Amino acid sequence: MLLILISSESLNVYELSLNSLGEQITKRELENLINLREKWQWLGYILLPLLLLVKIALVAGLLDIGCFFFGKGIRYKTLFHIAVKAEFVFVLVIVFKTAWFYFVQTDYTLEDLQYFYPLSVLQVFGYESLEPWFIYPLQVVNLFELCYWLLLGYGLSKALKQSMDYAMGIVASSYGVGLLIWVAGVMFFTLNMS
Repeated sequence: MLLILISSESLNVYELSLNSLGEQITKRELENLINLREKWQWLGYILLPLLLLVKIALVAGLLDIGCFFFGKGIRYKTLFHIAVKAEFVFVLVIVFKTAWFYFVQTDYTLEDLQYFYPLSVLQVFGYESLEPWFIYPLQVVNLFELCYWLLLGYGLSKALKQSMDYAMGIVASSYGVGLLIWVAGVMFFTLNMS
């Protein structure tokens, strides 16, 4: 949370949002949005850890289902710890993104911040020429996600005392399928919204 706050402040996300919205809505509507943000800002500090906890619990649940189908019994608590440890790889995304816009690409827009995902396939194609429903799947295909899979597999291989290949099979058939369903859902909703 601290890294997100530092990143948001150092990259002037709030001012970029105001400038972007200022071009689309009236001044009165903008003032109402600012007041609303100030009133409900505390909710973000509660929701972020809660959403992260739900994500970790879901990943651990998917791994539990995968272990069940592979005939391996392992405690949910152990799977939860594996998912928590692997989740730290995404802290690097925040650091990398902040450093990129602070030092490398210093002239950026709100859209640049929204669609930038470090070391992803989207960075190869660029978001400007793509349909909106293609953006999220191309963001998901990145080196940090690959490291996340490898960390989940490594943790499982140690906990199950099995080979890394075996553990990666469990990760791919459980978390991988769950991620595929999630991405397909996001694509479906994005396509319907646009």
